[in-house]
Amino acid sequence: MKIVVLDGYTENPGDLSWEGLEALGDLKVYDRVSYTEDPEIARAIGDAQVAVTNKTPISRATIDRCPQLKLIAVLATGYNIVDCAYAKEKGIPVVNVPTYGTQIVGQYAVGLLLEICSHYQRHSDTVKVGKWQNHEDWCYWDYPMIELFGKTAGIIGLGRIGQSTARILKSMDMRVLAYDKFQSEAGAALAEYTDLDTLFAESDVIFLHCPLFPETEGIINSRNIAKMKDGVIIINNSRGQLVVEEDLADALESGKVYAAGLDVVSTEPIRPDNPLLMARNCLITPHISWAAQAARQRIMDITVANVRAFLDGAPVNVVNL
Repeated sequence: MKIVVLDGYTENPGDLSWEGLEALGDLKVYDRVSYTEDPEIARAIGDAQVAVTNKTPISRATIDRCPQLKLIAVLATGYNIVDCAYAKEKGIPVVNVPTYGTQIVGQYAVGLLLEICSHYQRHSDTVKVGKWQNHEDWCYWDYPMIELFGKTAGIIGLGRIGQSTARILKSMDMRVLAYDKFQSEAGAALAEYTDLDTLFAESDVIFLHCPLFPETEGIINSRNIAKMKDGVIIINNSRGQLVVEEDLADALESGKVYAAGLDVVSTEPIRPDNPLLMARNCLITPHISWAAQAARQRIMDITVANVRAFLDGAPVNVVNL
């Protein structure tokens, strides 16, 4: 059994081990091949039976060029980089890692909000260049500080990660609203389910924790931003395509949206012409909510289990049944 990892570097830059996959077959690991459609992807897969990918796309054309391919394993929860429907036609299961970073991604989302509200790094920088030691007062603040106590947070997508975020927000004595097509008792214990327009109208902070589906693509757009409170804060560490970036940039410039904390953008790596790069009060980090070593180890462990289950004839975590 030949196994190829197409873009292994972000999962394992050297602090983890591939030995679990090595034990299951003849393993070839590429740090990266291509993050856009390219014949090189099929060449890298070659005659391997198992292709492991994170963000390298596996398209219909690539599948057709790799007739030995029997399994596609995604080193992530999201699997939109794979043509799952065509893989199903060809009898190729696509498996993912449904749960690995629930707590760390929720932690990161709230961290983005706290940085916006208190400007920790900016104030630390002023101290280190001597402003505090030379100041006439015993304290100062160069940026407005926001207290979250009693404010309302709206979470779009109250799955595992949304619930993790909600727990943290509740501990901060915030009111938590949520919109999700699929409601649960666990979610209802953490947030008030409501319709989307009510969430937009009443939230001081909006978190995006929903998957990228046709109905959620561009959900943050000029029409919906107009329904929001003046001075709302938007946090997105789910998928960049949930946001119409030009509309958000315009809203940040006008002040309708006070600030945005983003760990994802529509095209990654970010393009130099992305309008959010120049937008006012826009905090952008390079898609690293998931990247704590403990979370990446869980990805590794579950991926090994996924491949082993397939080899045993009982595949698990299949997303294209």
